[in-house]
Amino acid sequence: MMQAIRPTGVENLLGAEELIVSKTDLKGRITYANDVFIRMAKYSWKELMGAPHSLIRHPDMPRCVFKLLWDTLEAKQEIFAYVVNLAGDGSHYWVFAHVTPTLDDRGNIIGYHSNRRKPDPAQIERIKPIYKALCAEEARHANAKEGMRASFEMMVGLLKQNGVAYDEFVLSL
Repeated sequence: MMQAIRPTGVENLLGAEELIVSKTDLKGRITYANDVFIRMAKYSWKELMGAPHSLIRHPDMPRCVFKLLWDTLEAKQEIFAYVVNLAGDGSHYWVFAHVTPTLDDRGNIIGYHSNRRKPDPAQIERIKPIYKALCAEEARHANAKEGMRASFEMMVGLLKQNGVAYDEFVLSL
């Protein structure tokens, strides 16, 4: 088991033309990582292969966004999201992620595919306070499951208040 990584506050920026690509199995274990992912995540190919994709989960990333992501993928739909990832050296990097389920010829989910690109910095500045509020809601509860449920309800309320679906919200930032 790998030691917990502490965030350093140092941000790494993805190049404007770069694309991070990864694939996972049904359990979210990494089965493919391109060279950009390896460089940005600051793990070796060997460390990444078979590791849970959550290896790069930053503590400032609300769990409710991942619940929405998994719910959407299980419904065989694609999702877009802004994500802050934690690299192996404690630095972080923001991405605009497009995640899709990989289907076999019968329509069964056999894995997941994610492409991530550099987000617009203005969009990140708009999402940061929302993510901070969602994380604060998660932290207010006795356990992670209750906190995630409460922050998910908070996020759904925000979407209803704005009269938009999640994808519309993300693309409107």
